[in-house]
Amino acid sequence: MTLHLDQRMNQRGITRELLDLTLTHGEWEGDRCILSRKGIERLIRECEHQRRLAMKALDKGGLVVVETGGAEITTYRLPRACRKGR
Repeated sequence: MTLHLDQRMNQRGITRELLDLTLTHGEWEGDRCILSRKGIERLIRECEHQRRLAMKALDKGGLVVVETGGAEITTYRLPRACRKGR
């Protein structure tokens, strides 16, 4: 991080977390990475979708997927005996 970037972040109330969010989810246009209002709204929808999926998995008590050689073989709910320590 350059001194200039650090100064501008402080002046503008932009945290490192916001900077990382922009770099992760923004769109590159030349040497600029832009996280627009539309991009933020899309990110929020994706997060809400992930939350709904996580809640479904939680309702099942956890899930297991068995994979071998890059192929998914089977899936099942996490057995009750395995839930306590995780």
